[in-house]
Amino acid sequence: MSFFGFGQSVEVEILLNDAESRKRAEHKTEDGKKEKYFLFYDGETVSGKVSLALKNPNKRLEHQGIKIEFIGQIELYYDRGNHHEFVSLVKDLARPGEISQSQAFDFEFTHVEKPYESYTGQNVKLRYFLRATISRRLNDVVKEMDIVVHTLSTYPELNSSIKMEVGIEDCLHIEFEYNKSKYHLKDVIVGKIYFLLVRIKIKHMEIDIIKRETTGTGPNVYHENDTIAKYEIMDGAPVRGESIPIRLFLAGYELTPTMRDINKKFSVRYYLNLVLIDEEERRYFKQQEVVLWRKGDIVRKSMSHQAAIASQRFEGTASLGGR
Repeated sequence: MSFFGFGQSVEVEILLNDAESRKRAEHKTEDGKKEKYFLFYDGETVSGKVSLALKNPNKRLEHQGIKIEFIGQIELYYDRGNHHEFVSLVKDLARPGEISQSQAFDFEFTHVEKPYESYTGQNVKLRYFLRATISRRLNDVVKEMDIVVHTLSTYPELNSSIKMEVGIEDCLHIEFEYNKSKYHLKDVIVGKIYFLLVRIKIKHMEIDIIKRETTGTGPNVYHENDTIAKYEIMDGAPVRGESIPIRLFLAGYELTPTMRDINKKFSVRYYLNLVLIDEEERRYFKQQEVVLWRKGDIVRKSMSHQAAIASQRFEGTASLGGR
């Protein structure tokens, strides 16, 4: 920041101790672009140094204190002024005084709780970042560095198949089955559709993966539906007794784990939408929720003990059985 024509007299940089070895992950920014950020897990320590480089070595820099913060916050786009912080840690690096030469300050946030996955959506953003601040009388010097957090899970104990019968009386009766109700992000959805009665001329059939983002509470609830994938099952008319297999690979799509009531601010849910279109362009569909989770079988060697424990959690919900 620069006010009253005075330029910033110091360059601030945040450097992580394990920057060379730490994995990076792609994450979507607000404008839809993808960028790479350092990847962390729940329970991992965040440590490094704040480097201050004076632009004019002959000039001293007076300040009212230097600090670094680790922040996890949720921002709802329709309420831009309010940032809802669910993690807020502060370390004071220097008392008020002056800096006469470039220097660096070490910091460490030990075994930091990072309860939610980083997320950038249509109406909401959940982000984690480090913020270094040099407090000054007129204007603070602030430097931020975003990181990405992934929540890990293990295989759910209960994972029943989904079986459903749907139809229109005396016209159409089909039975469909998906092999599981919970899938990890690189999983394959395997299923089949069985036609028990066909008296309307169906010309097309597909499965859509729909992401539903819900933000707000009470009267101010916003739902945003996004079709992530369309998978054609059949092109042409089925006959009675015909069985059609389904194999849908999730790895190629941009998916996040299912997120339910995150900090009482938002949810992200996924649905499989079975769509049938007849020759008169009428659409028949049946929607079924599935739970998505991030596989955490391989725990990084550098992960702390707390992170390893966190990876054992499954953040899904009760099994979605057939009806």
